Amino acid sequence: MVGARQFDEDETLDKALSLFWQQGFSQTSMQDLADATGVQRGSLYNAYRSKEALFLRVLGVYRETYVRKMRQALDRPELREALQSLFDFLIKSMRTGVPTRGCLSTKTAVGVEELDASIRTAIRDLLDEIEASLLERFSRPGQAEQLTLSPVDAARLIVTHTRGLVVIERVYRDDQRMRSMADLLIQLLIKPLKP
Repeated sequence: MVGARQFDEDETLDKALSLFWQQGFSQTSMQDLADATGVQRGSLYNAYRSKEALFLRVLGVYRETYVRKMRQALDRPELREALQSLFDFLIKSMRTGVPTRGCLSTKTAVGVEELDASIRTAIRDLLDEIEASLLERFSRPGQAEQLTLSPVDAARLIVTHTRGLVVIERVYRDDQRMRSMADLLIQLLIKPLKP
C-alpha cells in the first residue's frame, strides 16, 4: 500500500465487509465502497489500488475471525454437541442483519460468471481452512470411530452442505428449515449410540 492512510483502516475494512456481504463482490463498486466507508474513492484507490485488492484484504480479515469462531464452536467435548454448536454458529452468522447477509464466500463465488484468479484462490483457501478445521476436530482421540464416513469425506460433506444452506437461507429465510437440515446431516454423520 502506498503512502500513509488518512483513515481508520479497521473501521473502513469493517464497513467494506458489511457492504460486500450485503451486496456481493460483483454488485459493489468503488463508489459504493467510498459512500459506505466515508473514505474518498481516490483514497481507497491510493491505499488498495483496486476493488479486488480491497476485497482480498477484507476477506483476509473475515477469514481470520470466521475460522477462529468456527473452531471455538467446534471445541466441545462430544462430537454431536460440537457439530450442533458449529451449525448454530453458521446459521446465526448467515441470518444476521436486515436483510440477512448470507455467506460472504458463497455469495462471492456464485455472484459472477468468472472469478478473478486471486479471489477464487482466496475463497478456495478459506474453504480448505474450514475443511482442515473440521478434520482437526475429527482427528481427536475416539472421534473418527463415531463417524459414518471417513473424516475427510465428513469434512467435505459439511463444507458442501453449508454452501447449500446459504441457498436455503436466501430462498426460504427460515431458521427452522436450516436447523432441521443441519440436524439431519449430523444424524447421518454420527453413528447411533449403542444401547
